[in-house]
Amino acid sequence: MLEKIPAAVGHALSGLKAGLEKAVFHAEFPDAPATIALTSPDFADGAALPARFTADGDGTSPPLAWSNLPAGTAAVVILGEDADSPTPHPLVHLIAWNLAPAMSDLAEGALTADAPVDLGKNSFLKDGWLPPDPPSGHGAHRYLFQVYALDRRLDLSPSPGRGALIDAMRGHVLARGSLTGTYQRR
Repeated sequence: MLEKIPAAVGHALSGLKAGLEKAVFHAEFPDAPATIALTSPDFADGAALPARFTADGDGTSPPLAWSNLPAGTAAVVILGEDADSPTPHPLVHLIAWNLAPAMSDLAEGALTADAPVDLGKNSFLKDGWLPPDPPSGHGAHRYLFQVYALDRRLDLSPSPGRGALIDAMRGHVLARGSLTGTYQRR
């Protein structure tokens, strides 16, 4: 959708970015220990996302793996946000919640609306992975993938949004981890 925005408009908006400090990882739970390792076999922390995970490719969700969950973990949350979207808050690309602590990864393409995991609404109000689609000329965007270990399962209605997820997580985050991928439309 945003690929149709002219590059001149993207350049004009280049100073407008939500900011990494507004991502859940930094804004909501900065005191939780950042001891969970979150990785992907397809990109390193701070490296470019392969195009196949974006709106310029197949748009499949990237594979993610995590380790070092603390004792007492009852549920895991995975959240993906675009810290550089030209919006007041980061765009939500992914919410997966109440993952079993025995899980340690999500396969490539696993986060579709019919996935066998609890998914929340992305910023386009759909369940599942929202492929990165930054405006041309806006510069590189940082996509912050976050993992949270919780001391209880969350009691949420189906398809929660970012706000409901954050509210339910308050007081229950045992540890967290992050992985950043970048993408820039040329």
